[in-house]
Amino acid sequence: MDGNPSIEKAETETMQNSNEEELVAAGGTSNEEPYVGMEFESEEAAKVFYDAYATRVGFIMRVDAFRRSMRDGRVVWRRLVCNKEGFRKLRPRRSENRKPRAITREGCKAMIVVKKEKTGKWVVTRFVNEHNHQLVPIPTNGRRSKLLSQTPDEKDVKIRELTAELQQERKRSAAFQEQLDMVLREMEEHSNHLSKNINDIVQSVREIESKRVALSQR
Repeated sequence: MDGNPSIEKAETETMQNSNEEELVAAGGTSNEEPYVGMEFESEEAAKVFYDAYATRVGFIMRVDAFRRSMRDGRVVWRRLVCNKEGFRKLRPRRSENRKPRAITREGCKAMIVVKKEKTGKWVVTRFVNEHNHQLVPIPTNGRRSKLLSQTPDEKDVKIRELTAELQQERKRSAAFQEQLDMVLREMEEHSNHLSKNINDIVQSVREIESKRVALSQR
């Protein structure tokens, strides 16, 4: 049975509204372009905004260089770039039978730089929007069109999907690690308690043995 077109349309609009609300919370709107002086509440908010912008425009964001504070070691400067930024280092091929890897870096200069100010806000201090390669926008409803799936940049789209999955798995891994640390702490506390009880028993045995020896010598 075919789905109800009205329901599917409503679900699509709900997804779009949800994405727009997340972008507004991050410090921008769904159709806004970065600009120098733009403010965000946090570094993560800047990443969310630029990643959404990249998806809409048609490229993949890559988290690049950063600088730390000399005072407390926290990140206070971050550069976000196009994934085609820079050039791949040439390495000798291990086997002549292996196919050469596809060229994914083309020296693209597109980027934004955000810096943490004394107010705690993260501010865009540099924005370059020119790309030296073809852009492949994702449809606003988040679904890949047939045309997109047939383009040479399908790999970029797949990377974007896998990146989202990787972020989710990292969150799960962090949760499991936290649970493991808790179990190990409990085991350590139990082991320390058990060791103390054993030491107490050994000490009691020694005291009893000393008293027995003293009585036998009288």
